[in-house]
Amino acid sequence: MPRSRAVLRALVPVALLIPLAACGGSPPAGDRAAQAAPAPGFPYTVTNCGVSSTYQAPPERAVTMNQHATEMLLALGLQDRMAATAYLDDSVLPAYRPAYDKIKVLAKGYPSKEVLLGADPDFVYGGYASAFDKAQGRDREGLAKAGINSRLSVEYCGTGPVGLEQLKTEITEVARTFGVPERGARLIEDEQRRIDAVTARVKDKAKPAVFVYDSGEGTAFTSGGGGIGNEIVSLAGGTNTFADLKDTFGDVSWENVIERRPEVVLIYDYGGTTVEAKKQRLLNDPALAEVPAVKNKRFVVLPLSSAVLGVRVADAVESLGRQLHPDAA
Repeated sequence: MPRSRAVLRALVPVALLIPLAACGGSPPAGDRAAQAAPAPGFPYTVTNCGVSSTYQAPPERAVTMNQHATEMLLALGLQDRMAATAYLDDSVLPAYRPAYDKIKVLAKGYPSKEVLLGADPDFVYGGYASAFDKAQGRDREGLAKAGINSRLSVEYCGTGPVGLEQLKTEITEVARTFGVPERGARLIEDEQRRIDAVTARVKDKAKPAVFVYDSGEGTAFTSGGGGIGNEIVSLAGGTNTFADLKDTFGDVSWENVIERRPEVVLIYDYGGTTVEAKKQRLLNDPALAEVPAVKNKRFVVLPLSSAVLGVRVADAVESLGRQLHPDAA
């Protein structure tokens, strides 16, 4: 996986006035003034991960790169503003599938610069920092020079731990950029309601130590304390054994895993390596035999698409809460 690494109320979209010239002459002055009026709430200026962008009107030809960026726009009902998409980690949520199937897919992974520009985007939204790889010609500065605004998920701004406040920021700013702030507010409200229900159920439960196993052979690629994955574990009633790792993800030694004696292994499900293969890698390693989670075969699973900053955070907290504390479900 590349790294640098809720009920929504339908609203009438912001109306964009299209001038119709009267035959044989210019429209009256009053009509011209109406035509020049900006869309409600615009211009809008936002600073995202150090990049300031001013939108004179909502984007109309967005390209999303990475699944959680794609699902964010779909959850906000913005499929009609999406020119194309790219890069799924797994399947989009069933509720979004009909809309997703109508959107052009540029590439299984990241598109080349030429393919991306060929979609004629006015906005590019990346979920991971790798979406804007300068070496591949997709950097945000270069896009801006081409007249294309961009956004990177705040999980990869590198400004500190990521939690529900950052999720609120992400939803609020994306919805505001597209001129649908009320949709964002309703999405935030639903996410918070569902998460609160889980935390209330597990608040008096013991919090098991959870080791997140993303991938890795010689070392373990795990979830650190800098990303939303750490917050998901905590909200679901667990404790991330590598919360002291400041990055969103990072490599740790197997000796360190053994020393910390996790009680549960949370496996991220994605890509070509199956969950069963990841389990067997841990179970077949003699060095891990006395690690409580491995010894007791206590494994839980989340799709990677649920463990990143996006509209699946509440799904992830609900699912993990049930798996960690089935008696509280």
